[in-house]
Amino acid sequence: MKSDKTVPARRHISGYRRGEILYGYLFIAPFYILFLIFQLYPMVWSFVLSFYEWNGIAPQTFVGLQNYQALLQDGMFRQALINTLVYLAANLLLIMPLSVLLGQMLCSRGLRLRKAHKTVQVLPYITSTAAAGILFSMLFDTNIGVVNGMLKSLGLDPIPWLTSLEWSKVPVIVLSVWRNTPWYMLIVMSAMLGVDATLYEAARIDGANALQRMLRITLPTIRPVLFFNFINLTIESARIFTEPYILTGGGPGSSSLSVVQYLYVSGFSSFQLGYASTIGYMLTLVLLAVSILYFISLRRQSKE
Repeated sequence: MKSDKTVPARRHISGYRRGEILYGYLFIAPFYILFLIFQLYPMVWSFVLSFYEWNGIAPQTFVGLQNYQALLQDGMFRQALINTLVYLAANLLLIMPLSVLLGQMLCSRGLRLRKAHKTVQVLPYITSTAAAGILFSMLFDTNIGVVNGMLKSLGLDPIPWLTSLEWSKVPVIVLSVWRNTPWYMLIVMSAMLGVDATLYEAARIDGANALQRMLRITLPTIRPVLFFNFINLTIESARIFTEPYILTGGGPGSSSLSVVQYLYVSGFSSFQLGYASTIGYMLTLVLLAVSILYFISLRRQSKE
């Protein structure tokens, strides 16, 4: 008799759990549907398209690895890759130290008007990139720009920032650093706030100054967060597009052209969609290789 009563109850419970699981899948289904339609399918389709020659209208022509071979011999792509590496190096060398210094400043107990400082320093990140690009193009204008006005006041000759082969990357780097530093500063600041305060107190008692506390306590403790910023900043810098597109249009010539901008020009200006897909996957392979090297380096350091 006991088993006759428990069997329907178990069936009811199992049916209720199946209903809960079904409702759970229904709630998360929109994400997976959108992911399949707008991310996974375009990724697979663009990879297949990299083996074809297609302008978006005429029938597709299978060319095998010819797009990849042509890309390796493309001087424009090499120049765009060099420019992108310059942007990457500049962002890593400038944004990483600035994010640590500004994060430490915002965590300082003696800082007055801390909320105002946070608001002012976060504004560049939430500002529209297009609007910031227009503003910076005015600042670096050869004739009426503020930067050249300052140079003239110092008795120096004006520099054609936006129209010079030698200087066209500088405004792009300045805009990129100005825009991206606040985001990484917030990440570093949140990590610094999680450091055990007793470590700083013990260091103060032992006579350690602010620089020693930073080098011996703060940086080693937030090392995983810095590594995360390093990887993320590398990927974001390799995908730089808006800054050179608005400021210089990739010119003059190809002196400030980025890889993603070259992908855009190949796909939507020249209508070489297969070739544009090849550029995208070559950039993906480069980023994948760099990320693997980063992780190997991190593992070796962690073992040491």
